Amino acid sequence: MAMPDSGYNIYAVGRNGLGKRTMMLRYLKHKVDDKSDPSDWCYVANFEEPRSPRVLQLPTGMAPLLKKDMENLMQRLVKTIPLAFDNDSYYERSERLKTECANLQEEALEKFAKQAKRKKVLLSVTTPGGYRLTAMNGEEAHTVESFAALAPEQQNSFEDVIAKLELKLRSIIRKMAAWEQEYSDKQQALNEEVVLSVSEVPISNLLNKYKAQESVVEYLNALQKDLVTNLDIFLEDNEDQSALAYATLDKKMPRRYQVNVLVQHKNDRQPVVVEDNPNYHNLFGYVENVTYKGTVFTDYSLIRPGCFHRANGGYLLMDAIKVLEQPFVWDGLKRALRSGQLHINSLEREVTLTGTISLEPEPIPLNVKIILFGDRETYLLLQRYDPEFKELFKVTADFENEMPRTEMSQIQYAKFISSLVHEKGFLHCDKRAVGRVIEYSSRLAEDQNKLSLHASDIANLLRESNFWAKEQNSTMIRLTHVERALESDQHRNSRLRDCMFDSIRDGSTLLSVSGEVVGQINALSVLSTGGVEFGMPNRVTANCYFGSGEIVDIEHNAKLGGNIHTKGVMILSSFLSRLFAKEKAMPLSASIAFEQSYGEVDGDSASLAELCALISSLGDIPIKQSFAMTGSVNQFGEVQPVGGVNEKIEGYFEACEILGSHKEQAVILPRRNIHNLMLGSKLREAIRKKQFSVYAVSSVDEALTLLTGKHPGKKNKAGDYPANSLYGRILSRFEQMREASTQDKSDNS
Repeated sequence: MAMPDSGYNIYAVGRNGLGKRTMMLRYLKHKVDDKSDPSDWCYVANFEEPRSPRVLQLPTGMAPLLKKDMENLMQRLVKTIPLAFDNDSYYERSERLKTECANLQEEALEKFAKQAKRKKVLLSVTTPGGYRLTAMNGEEAHTVESFAALAPEQQNSFEDVIAKLELKLRSIIRKMAAWEQEYSDKQQALNEEVVLSVSEVPISNLLNKYKAQESVVEYLNALQKDLVTNLDIFLEDNEDQSALAYATLDKKMPRRYQVNVLVQHKNDRQPVVVEDNPNYHNLFGYVENVTYKGTVFTDYSLIRPGCFHRANGGYLLMDAIKVLEQPFVWDGLKRALRSGQLHINSLEREVTLTGTISLEPEPIPLNVKIILFGDRETYLLLQRYDPEFKELFKVTADFENEMPRTEMSQIQYAKFISSLVHEKGFLHCDKRAVGRVIEYSSRLAEDQNKLSLHASDIANLLRESNFWAKEQNSTMIRLTHVERALESDQHRNSRLRDCMFDSIRDGSTLLSVSGEVVGQINALSVLSTGGVEFGMPNRVTANCYFGSGEIVDIEHNAKLGGNIHTKGVMILSSFLSRLFAKEKAMPLSASIAFEQSYGEVDGDSASLAELCALISSLGDIPIKQSFAMTGSVNQFGEVQPVGGVNEKIEGYFEACEILGSHKEQAVILPRRNIHNLMLGSKLREAIRKKQFSVYAVSSVDEALTLLTGKHPGKKNKAGDYPANSLYGRILSRFEQMREASTQDKSDNS
């Protein structure tokens, strides 16, 4: 966070609901620099280039002050300038200048007219500023007929005289134009003098007030010069100004001299901005348009800021997915970070070819640190497909999903619960309620030794517990309220689960929880629908027949088995070959299947159950149907941990309650999953009363011992299994089948 160099923006990786934003905001609240002095930003008119408004960078809190001062100045000038021009003194001086110019012109023309008359030529005015020289016939001008009646010598004489007089007249007209310009300059100087006499004192006060701000001083000097050239703004009663002010929700004052405060800060702390809707305009700002009398109108006072402007000098927090979903935003974000400048460009100009006139505001220097929140998949995709991503987001903040559960961390978690209670305004929790919430957290983490950091789940549980506590007029959240909230949540999400168990209840789904059957076992799986997981027992069957030792995975052949499930079947096939076909091929082939499974089956958590069903079928040894099993297996017969053990055990327990429970019913799970056990209170009570059992195993042999009631067999010193053991019976059966096969071949030959 403290790195000042470019590119040290942050991408926070983690699941939704971990509290990444809350934690980052809390961190920034304590770590931001209190003396950073973020700047205020304003746009003002550029009197030399109206299409490129100027930007003013001001100290914190000065922008609204400047805006207020300019409004007061304009309100004063709007009243005083018309009064300064509407008085006898100004009229007298202006009329004197006009009279002086008119007298000079009249004298010059009168003198010229007398000279022309002496030469028998009459000067007449045809149009304003247009003059005509005509030969005279006595005291009157010649007509066309009378001039034509003159002798040719007289006509030529008149024409020569008129030609010379025209040259002199043009010279006089040029002098008259110069006098007109001189008069205009004097009138302009008079106007400037009047404007300065009215505006000099208030503008000087502002210049003195803002003398430390060079950009403001430069702007005020330019404004004072512009006042003279745009007097009509103050002297004319312009209804358009009032209409535009109404249309743009602004005050009635000259728009040319407004101060558009883009960003203002109330304190010296670095700004921290959270943008929940990062579309193009919300990020980079935009220029509004006003339709007035059928014409689209805009000016610098209609420039609106984006969150980049508000966060400039501080931190901007956004969701990565939302940024990537918006058109042109990601490219614009990278462009701004690379250039270090904020350009306010109309999105319409970037996506269309229209030639409409628009503003090009002066860019603002950008100094912001961006924090993006997103999941790991989005992070990896950006790293892979955008080569600039790593350069612009050099820092990865990787948020943990769980934390170790220790005495100290449980105290810290209780403090976290307390902070949520205070933040959300909930009732306080008693000791047992806090303990139950912590237990629920471990259930979310699926580990007795860890606590979930998924803050939104904990907040939701507290919110619903608080509701039930208030419903019962309790002064505190107690254990019963937490349990009620958990039950309500389970009830809301259990419709599909109930439908699945209804199929067991009505016999549609075949399942045995008592008795013994060869090649049949209850495997446990987890179903997930809409983010809700629940366990469901499935019948797995295996069937053996004479063959070459091939294991047929019916799910795979039917294209219903996923890659991981197929891998699990191949591993158990390898274990069987290691066990029974190290020197000779197995004379039996087998097939395994998930019964009544009509969707894709994936995962290897049923590979232990499939292996036990195969061995039962190979040895023709029945399996106790009161057991259900979960766990994967490796090539050496070691049982490996799997996920979702709590849901699986609870699902089988519910099935047993439906079909008729008895004390022999149990679940076998990998020993390495013991620390994942976070079972519900109802199931724990049944185990405590020995009405249900959970067994942990480390190897296939341990599992077979529980399922069949006896150990499958251990090798003696000679490397053979006892003849009466399960493995021994299987090997003996294989040998008999090989001998029978050899005898059949010799008989046939």
